[in-house]
Amino acid sequence: MRELELLVQWGITPLAATLAATSGNAGYFHLENRVGRVREGLLADLIAVEGDPTADIAALRRVTFVMKNGRVYKQ
Repeated sequence: MRELELLVQWGITPLAATLAATSGNAGYFHLENRVGRVREGLLADLIAVEGDPTADIAALRRVTFVMKNGRVYKQ
């Protein structure tokens, strides 16, 4: 997450940094038909954070929920 915080410090908006790290990467690597969105049939690892990372990128450090491969690791 520090990389995203640095991007924001260098002038990228928190929203743009968040998109670059998620669905943006899927498009860049031509994997949008497999990952990058929460939709039936796509692979998805999910996190929930305390706060709004599109307004405050540091919210990504406050993880409250983690799901990977359909298994909950943190609740």
